[in-house]
Amino acid sequence: MTTAHTPRTTAGAAPAAPPPHGPRLRWAKLAPDVYKAMIALDAAAKKGLDPALVELVKIRASQLNHCAFCLDMHITDARKAGETEERIYLLSAWEEAPAFYSPEEQAALALTEAVTVLTDGFVPDEVYERAAARFEDAALAQLLALITTINAWNRFGVATRMAPGQA
Repeated sequence: MTTAHTPRTTAGAAPAAPPPHGPRLRWAKLAPDVYKAMIALDAAAKKGLDPALVELVKIRASQLNHCAFCLDMHITDARKAGETEERIYLLSAWEEAPAFYSPEEQAALALTEAVTVLTDGFVPDEVYERAAARFEDAALAQLLALITTINAWNRFGVATRMAPGQA
């Protein structure tokens, strides 16, 4: 049985092209006050945090949320900030490559995953305590705000089907 998601082919013919992955809604133009508030929240959330850590957190959350738009943006930003290709490539498997990430980065990435996925509806104590041991309270609060903010951006991007390179 052929479904709407299965391309039909004839003998020797290439499969039909998938539907274009384009925007459903230009939410930032339609809700400009929300967009401006998100920009302000994003700027406030990253204050006082290491710029490299900020981009690693944004990339990792965007990987987990399958947000191609945000991945494209934050990988580009990470490169501009001097992040290495190797660390970017290994980020989806950071636990298997601990020598590439500092203990602080590892704690932040573990917290990013826990907050993003919310396994069983909560952030495990051991993950939170690992981050709390590496970050002062104010920095931990900023980190939580950063993780929450990138998750909100990802949800806007995925829900409205923003594609890489779109403005």
